[in-house]
Amino acid sequence: MSAVLNEVFLHPVLEETRRLAHRTGLAYAGGVLPPQAWALAQSGHATLVDVRSAEERKFVGLVPGSLHVAWATGTALTRNPRFTRELEAKVRKDQPLLLLCRSGKRSVLAAEAAAKAGFALAFNVLEGFEGDLDAGQQRGRADGWRFHGLPWVQD
Repeated sequence: MSAVLNEVFLHPVLEETRRLAHRTGLAYAGGVLPPQAWALAQSGHATLVDVRSAEERKFVGLVPGSLHVAWATGTALTRNPRFTRELEAKVRKDQPLLLLCRSGKRSVLAAEAAAKAGFALAFNVLEGFEGDLDAGQQRGRADGWRFHGLPWVQD
């Protein structure tokens, strides 16, 4: 697997993130903040994959140009047993991937599963699309993709 990684130019931000993840024993390539993820995706250094459900993307919004492979489906968020196969159908295993969910928690699980399936460069987008809940039990007021003012669209 290291031979494949040597053939891929890894952006310095991703390389440092991967080194830190390895040192701390993460089962995936590490995490990047939303502004970093947007810059990396826009520059072509990584592919942004939204792992939220189709319902979340439709009703909450999505990042233009992102791919979609649901980690879980439906309003009950039932685990998608075909996640890694669907991912394989859309991206190469040696491609740097930035996995985005609502708050950065499901995308950790998706990154772990992707790494286990041979996607050595699966990164989590920290904070997610909406961010964590604040003291008022609302998202998007302290962190997350939308909080940072990054591009998104809604149906």
